[in-house]
Amino acid sequence: MSNPVRTLVLGGARSGKSAHAEALFSPGSPVRYVATARRDHTDTDWESRIDQHRVRRPIHWSTVETAADGDLERTLRNDNSTDTLVDDLGTWLTGEFDRRGAWDAPRGTITPAVDALIESVRDYRGSLVLVSPEVGLAVIPETRSGRLFRDEIGSLNARVAAVCDRVVLVVAGLPLVLKEPSA
Repeated sequence: MSNPVRTLVLGGARSGKSAHAEALFSPGSPVRYVATARRDHTDTDWESRIDQHRVRRPIHWSTVETAADGDLERTLRNDNSTDTLVDDLGTWLTGEFDRRGAWDAPRGTITPAVDALIESVRDYRGSLVLVSPEVGLAVIPETRSGRLFRDEIGSLNARVAAVCDRVVLVVAGLPLVLKEPSA
């Protein structure tokens, strides 16, 4: 990436969204990779997914893991000029629900955390790429927690897209540009 641009990359499961996001950075350029997933050594499938992402990353990229404390917003604010890739907002959102015990709480419980994240994305001065799942194209989930996550990630994606310069939807490995930087 030559000029700093805030980019949101959306896509479904296994759509290629993370690989597309990684390819947006110039080869050899330093990138801070912000991982939001929590490790679970009892879940071998989850650990394998995390390892696939780790192996694919260039060795010269630095990695910051925010899952333990959920401080994605603070990570972005403390250094808002380094080229950064955040993967992904869905695992960050899940962590916020868990940390705040909000799965059964009234809707809006995580709004302050979302507001703070939106501000940090809006104020970011370096190249920033955020990866997020697009889950609103499927059936309405049967469980309250499924509906809550689907609704909240949809709202989060819309708010992030509004403050980003570029938005891309990846479907079947193919990027569809939804929004480009204004000239």
